[in-house]
Amino acid sequence: MSEESRADLLNRLVDESYAFDATSPDPERNCWLVVHRHAHGVLPSEYDIREIDEALYLAVLDQRRRGDAPGSGAIAGS
Repeated sequence: MSEESRADLLNRLVDESYAFDATSPDPERNCWLVVHRHAHGVLPSEYDIREIDEALYLAVLDQRRRGDAPGSGAIAGS
């Protein structure tokens, strides 16, 4: 089985972040939730202080923001 490419991972995490918009339309929060789940296998608890890959979080957030921008079209690489 091949490893997921970086572009595919970013696209998947961005797509997953939209699922949390129903509970809060905060892209920063929702991207952090999916990166945390990717890193640790579970959503964070209220006082969860485990580290996440900040570079991955920022890349997911940046890609989501570019995808949310008016006239931006589809997410890159999809």
